[in-house]
Amino acid sequence: MNTDSTLLGRIARSIAWLERLPYSLLILPARVAVATVFWNSAQTKFANWDATVELFEDEYKLPLLTPDFAAHLTAGIEVSTSVLLVLGLLSRPVALLLLGMTGYIEVFIYPQAWPTHIQWAAMLVFILFRGPGKISIDYLLKRALKIPEASGNLT
Repeated sequence: MNTDSTLLGRIARSIAWLERLPYSLLILPARVAVATVFWNSAQTKFANWDATVELFEDEYKLPLLTPDFAAHLTAGIEVSTSVLLVLGLLSRPVALLLLGMTGYIEVFIYPQAWPTHIQWAAMLVFILFRGPGKISIDYLLKRALKIPEASGNLT
């Protein structure tokens, strides 16, 4: 019997096909997914600013920052990083910033939400360590500046 027509042969071909998918296609939905989470969070803040400031007064309580300033800072970070992630611009610094924010939220505000936060963190870790892929402004800038690819990079 020909191994190409067996079930194992079909499975092996399917796995080989999946392994050929470029990293750039795999990371793009992760970038958009994380961006959507933070974008939606900012939009919720803007929808009722008084309630947002109250949350920063009563529940979030960021040290050293006034509730109003903390609310503005957080909303600004959420909007700007969401746009940057989708564009693939400054992706690694953005991923690091959002990982820090996610860690802070997990440890100090909502420790019971770790199943959600670990999903965000997993996507952000890939962006931080492997970059945004070829479908990004970062990649275009890297090419324009003739910065060599790191060996083993999965772009």
